[in-house]
Amino acid sequence: MYLKSMDNAFSLKGKNTVVTGGAKGIGLGIATAFAHQGANVAIFARDEKAAGEVIKDFSGKYEGSFSFYKTDISSMESCRDSVSRYINDNKRIDVLVNNAGIGTAGRFVDMDEELSDWFECFDVDLHGAARMSYQVLKHMRKAGSGHIINITSNAGEIINKPFLTAYAASKAAFNHFTRCLAAEVAPDGIRVNAIAPGFTFSNFVKDMPEEAYKALCADIPIGRFAQAFEIGALAVYLAGDISDIVTGAVFTADGGFALQH
Repeated sequence: MYLKSMDNAFSLKGKNTVVTGGAKGIGLGIATAFAHQGANVAIFARDEKAAGEVIKDFSGKYEGSFSFYKTDISSMESCRDSVSRYINDNKRIDVLVNNAGIGTAGRFVDMDEELSDWFECFDVDLHGAARMSYQVLKHMRKAGSGHIINITSNAGEIINKPFLTAYAASKAAFNHFTRCLAAEVAPDGIRVNAIAPGFTFSNFVKDMPEEAYKALCADIPIGRFAQAFEIGALAVYLAGDISDIVTGAVFTADGGFALQH
């Protein structure tokens, strides 16, 4: 449904949203932003304890409904089971956020003969999103509507340090998957977009020596890392009717880092 008024333009009230990896980091920032805007939020993740704490917190603050579905996105069976259970419980999925992923560091030439790190990175970061999208699209196409938001990385848009080859390649593929899938399902009334964050505050950053953090910030034109909630705010825009004309776009949110690399 296209936007007809700016009244409640950013409201997600009543929308059924699924966020993979939504209990931590950027995923939590997105889940929080969605909940704040009135959405029903389901966290698809492996960490039941962390997700349970988030759901308990949300239930005391926000009006929507909140749930957890234990899901391993590296398994098609797990994705299919979780999506089927969610549909049985809630009838429809309006928004899917493919956020869950892993970071892989190390030189390509130093990997083992089986390229284990390479294939693991692609299997989770790219194929995991493909599995979830495949299962959810079955239902979105029947409904004739839906939004998919892929959380990729600015690493897919620039030439990174030598130790990020696998990660950067998977994210570049993820960005192009977004564009191609958007073209494929647009006639079905479904939009697909991506957000490509740069450095974002997380537990990893909290443990980083201050001098290392300052050195990284010096390489970012805006001079700081993103907050996970800021990525969530952009996801709110993409999830709502206010962005109904937008599909196949990759939004870089990295404080200008990619502009000079």
